[in-house]
Amino acid sequence: MRAHELVAVLAILLLSCSVPATRAHAQAAVDLELVIAVDVSLSMDLEEQRLQREGYVAAFRDGEIHKAITGGAYGRIAVVYMEWAGPQSQSVVIPWTIIDGPAAARAFADRLEVTQISRARLTSISAALTFSRDLFASSGAKGVRRVIDVSGDGPNNAGFPVVPVRDEVVAQGIVINGLPIMLRVAVNSMFDLADLDQYYAGCVIGGAGAFMVPVKHVAEFAAAIRRKLLLEISGIELPPAIVRTQGSGQNLGQNLGQSDAYDCLAGERQWRWYLDRAPN
Repeated sequence: MRAHELVAVLAILLLSCSVPATRAHAQAAVDLELVIAVDVSLSMDLEEQRLQREGYVAAFRDGEIHKAITGGAYGRIAVVYMEWAGPQSQSVVIPWTIIDGPAAARAFADRLEVTQISRARLTSISAALTFSRDLFASSGAKGVRRVIDVSGDGPNNAGFPVVPVRDEVVAQGIVINGLPIMLRVAVNSMFDLADLDQYYAGCVIGGAGAFMVPVKHVAEFAAAIRRKLLLEISGIELPPAIVRTQGSGQNLGQNLGQSDAYDCLAGERQWRWYLDRAPN
């Protein structure tokens, strides 16, 4: 074989050997792949949306959150922030981002702070979960754990029923945690559930160690989001009991597992009742 032919063959062999290595290193190893799925349906008033956004911004600027991120085996997590409403209303606000320390976490918070909050009709938790599940394929990371952090102030009332979708997502090894927002229960709107936390416990959350953190008062918002992110990032599995803040006695979270007792079509029934009585 001539010298120039040998060089060409060697180049081809080296290229073919390098492709698998390049692909293997394309995914960064992280402790957690986290989808933050935030409700922006019209049932969320502007104040609730502002408090929710500010809660996440403050959390990613928090020193304890930074310690939790860097304290894992790999010392980094991958996060994407998306907003959702009805079946066709899902959008990525901050794309997948590797956060490996305080600087990256603060940059994520800064970017989130200046991004406009969207609003849309209807509440489809099922579509939000499906969209969130599909986002993992584009994370560019390989996480020890995969978690969807879904918040909302009402039950699923559009799109597919939530339970079959929840079960399908969980079957793929993804944990779903919940942040039910219950600030307007006293208003007694026909689209509110007084026991939204029980709905989330029975119909939305799922997977090993899944939990929820209900927000019942404005003053709890920032602390609840911070507490929830700390638990998700650290990977601590909660006992089946109420998680309480130090000294306050307020209910901040609960791991209730899945319950067959709750009517998981409550939101769909509410919406059907409204449509049946709405003027033509």
